[in-house]
Amino acid sequence: MATKKKKAAGRDDIKTTAEYYKLHTNAVDDLVNADESNSPVVSEEELRQYLSGPKLRLADWAKAILAKMWFAGSVCFFVFWGLSAYIGSRLDLMVVFGIVLGVVTDVLTNSILRYFAKTPTANDRWMMFPQKKYYTFPLNIIYAIVLLLCVDVFYTLVNMALMALFKTSMPPIGVEPILFGIFYTGFDLLFITMKRLCRQMVADAKISAKGTKS
Repeated sequence: MATKKKKAAGRDDIKTTAEYYKLHTNAVDDLVNADESNSPVVSEEELRQYLSGPKLRLADWAKAILAKMWFAGSVCFFVFWGLSAYIGSRLDLMVVFGIVLGVVTDVLTNSILRYFAKTPTANDRWMMFPQKKYYTFPLNIIYAIVLLLCVDVFYTLVNMALMALFKTSMPPIGVEPILFGIFYTGFDLLFITMKRLCRQMVADAKISAKGTKS
């Protein structure tokens, strides 16, 4: 009688083990064959519960602005501050400064904005030349030099006004990375907004022209 019980228990163990491995084999097969067509839909709120790190989430516009400010300030630190002791001519320094700003914009800043975009064109509104083409490289350099000239003139005007206000001969505001990044990004956003408004005006004009013809 005991022998029968042992045999029955042995068969149950074998059956349980077989079911166990069968279950795990099916799970592995489901994992290997999983794709977008046979995977369940998971809400974004549920996915956030499993994300590690701080719960603070920045809006897309805040990320774009901070990225632009950070890269502009970094170039100011490494180029304007770092090379000012080696490049005696201010004009030469400004030219090098503008070229590096344009290269960093085309290669790094815009690439990061595209990478963090939720859709392929979501962050195009934060770039003057959102297309990734060979001709955008020189265009970004020229655009960066224009922005640098605007920032330089703005620094001069602000310092002149403050010098006249406080009756001093020394410029109160010097070029430093954080403030430069803010000014540079401010002019960048200003020009991008102007481009957007011009495009909207042209589009509205075309719509009005079509409506008049019809």
